[in-house]
Amino acid sequence: MNAPSFDEEKFNMEIRKFLKKVGITSQREIERAVREGLKAGKLKGGECLSAQMTLEIAGLDLRHTIEGEIALN
Repeated sequence: MNAPSFDEEKFNMEIRKFLKKVGITSQREIERAVREGLKAGKLKGGECLSAQMTLEIAGLDLRHTIEGEIALN
């Protein structure tokens, strides 16, 4: 039995749409948290913050974690 076909172009557009949403909302949340951290005195502004992002897709049993650093100066 053949696997059902799907529209590869539409699929790629859906992935891009999702990743754009992830990127924009993640950036806003990081900027907000850094501003609040600076205001509260938890950050001084010269730190390098460890960051981690995990992508999960339950229907595919996918769990992919990306780690990195964000320098504040």
